[in-house]
Amino acid sequence: MSEPPVLEIRDLHVTFTAHGREVPAVRGVDLTIERGQTLALLGESGSGKSVTAKAVMGLLDQPNVRVRCETARLGGRDLLTMAPDERRALRGSAMTLVFQDALSALNPVLSIGDQIGELYRVHQRLSRRQARERSIEMLNLVGIPAPAKRIDDYPHQFSGGMRQRILVAMAVALEPDLIIADEPTTALDVTVQAQILELIDRLRQELGTAVLLITHDLGVAAEVSDRVSVMYAGRIVESGQVDELYDLPAHPYTAALLAAIPDLDSPASELRAIPGAPPSPSEVPPGCSFAPRCERASEVCTTTRPPLTLLPAGTGRHTACHHSEEMLNA
Repeated sequence: MSEPPVLEIRDLHVTFTAHGREVPAVRGVDLTIERGQTLALLGESGSGKSVTAKAVMGLLDQPNVRVRCETARLGGRDLLTMAPDERRALRGSAMTLVFQDALSALNPVLSIGDQIGELYRVHQRLSRRQARERSIEMLNLVGIPAPAKRIDDYPHQFSGGMRQRILVAMAVALEPDLIIADEPTTALDVTVQAQILELIDRLRQELGTAVLLITHDLGVAAEVSDRVSVMYAGRIVESGQVDELYDLPAHPYTAALLAAIPDLDSPASELRAIPGAPPSPSEVPPGCSFAPRCERASEVCTTTRPPLTLLPAGTGRHTACHHSEEMLNA
């Protein structure tokens, strides 16, 4: 029998309630990630990427948030039927989240050794000495110089790149099945970005971990991911193999994102910006959400919401567009 996907999400919906109004932030998202695979979730700010990640982790248990899902499995384990304590035990051990802001994600009053060591003490019941030794090993793994000396330092004593490395160390400490990296290179310089991405990719290869990489950087997605899912206004509008999707996009939004990237071989005088702005989650248009900004929009686009369908040709490519055939044949 074939091994089940590390993560399988079907028809995920997340709705916030604010001032008596329901605001759908995520609408019918499907995700599948195999072992050792990296899936990049692309989209503009506010498209629902981080909300999707927190819903998968079970971090949206709040009175004003409603999460519903048809299927949610982690390595074959049904997350929907788990008790809250069981799902809480999976966080940090079987699935972990690397936040984009390392300084606010780390506790400023606890040393780095205490924060990494807590994972081993809580999940593996190690002694403080054993947890400290394992924490030093993890700092060495992610490239922190002199880890035995720096284990007692506090977050403010590290640079931004080192703090991000520490978050990665905490994420892989217990060799989880799934790592969700929520824009892990935000606010880092280009050299450090490359180091963090190389580190995550190396750990993925060595440990066989599945990675969900949330980013708005198409270059980052192209560099490290196997598959890409493009998200817009709370929905996935296109997904497929990264090289296939980048070479021939089947959705106008994907094409517009790619066209906005500067071409170093033939630089233009100005970048091609996407006109307009994404719709407010509380005022999503009845048809295709991208229609008001789309050059190919027709009457059917403004009245009928296109479903996410499998394209007849390609390697498991899906798109939600009434004009996908025109896009592929253009």
